[in-house]
Order: sequence, then structure tokens, then C-alpha cells
Amino acid sequence: MAWTQDQMAARAARELQDGFYVNLGIGIPTLVANHIPAGIDVQLHSENGMLGIGPFPFEGDEDADLINAGKQTVTALPTTSFMDSAASFAMVRGGHIDISILGALQVAENGDLANWMIPGKMVKGMGGAMDLVAGVGRVVVLMEHTAGGKPKLLHRCTLPLTGKAVVSLVVTELGVFAIRPGGVVLVDMAPGVTIAELREKTEADFTVDEALKQAA
Repeated sequence: MAWTQDQMAARAARELQDGFYVNLGIGIPTLVANHIPAGIDVQLHSENGMLGIGPFPFEGDEDADLINAGKQTVTALPTTSFMDSAASFAMVRGGHIDISILGALQVAENGDLANWMIPGKMVKGMGGAMDLVAGVGRVVVLMEHTAGGKPKLLHRCTLPLTGKAVVSLVVTELGVFAIRPGGVVLVDMAPGVTIAELREKTEADFTVDEALKQAA
């Protein structure tokens, strides 16, 4: 049985460590804000100038002045800081963000990332994605495993790249893949998913982590 988007976000949230500064991309990654593990204190960063984002508000409690980079309403915490976009991007470009959790259109087995445009479709521009993969030490991707039945974890990306060899971990509804110097390694699977199913739906070559083999 495949993970839901919330379960995917919760799995990605397990990659966070106490004290981390974390940027959450638009889409499924924003759900990570609702799944911060107990005992872990992190500061969530948004390119539009919030540092210290709380979980999504309950219906009726929304404040239209408090939004994330995807224009979703969010909540502020007692520790929240507000800044202009220049200072916000200075944090990213200065290496002060520990981890970015982003969506993707495609990821290659060497860690290349394509997540900003599809040729022929109208786009507003790359936005902060290029900065977030170039200025941040670790990039985790949260994405659906396939699109239109076609794999999104590939030998090589066919869409315009956001960054080269930048992705460290990919979390889909079917499993979790670590991108390491020796190649892609399957490190976790959703309940009921088989390795055979993953090989059928994944173009990229991957090996299976020994700990996962023993648990399977």
C-alpha cells in the first residue's frame, strides 16, 4: 500500500535534526511542517521572509498576512522572525540553511534535479529553486514516483535542470532512495510495496540497503 502525502511528509521529517534551519518547497514538502518529530526543535525558513514557520492554521484561524512561499496561509511562533527577501536569500546563499525539502519533476540517479519547468508550458521562472539547491548542504526531494505512468527517478533528466548532482534523498509514495557516491540505494519501502514493483516503476538503477534486505 502506497504512503499518503502526509505519510511521505512524515517520513521526510525524520531526516531533520535538532537545531536545523529548514526550507520547505512548494507542494508536498509544505506538509512537513505538520510532522516535526517530538523533541526536535527546528526553524522552518520561507524565501518570502519568514524564519520560524508554525503548522498550517485551523479553518477560521487564517491570517492572510502570514503566508509561505507557495502563498499558503501559515502560523507564526513565539520564535518567528520576519525579514525582507534580500536577507532571506542571504541566509540561503550564505550557507545558513541545513536542509532543503523540495518537490521535483525528475531526479537522475547521479542527483541531478529538474523541478522548475516543462518545455512548452508557461512558467513564471525558476524562483528560488536554484539558490536552494546551490546554497544548501543537503537536498531531500518529496515527489510522486511516476507521472502519467512514466518514472520520475531516471538515468538522466530530460527536462531543464535546476541543479547538478544536488539531491541526497528521494522520498516517494512507494519508497525512499538515498543517492550516494556509489549510486542509488533503496533504504525504505511503503508497506506492501515490493522490490519488483519498484524496479518496474523506476528507470534509475538502484541497489537495496542491507538493513532493508534483512527486514524484508
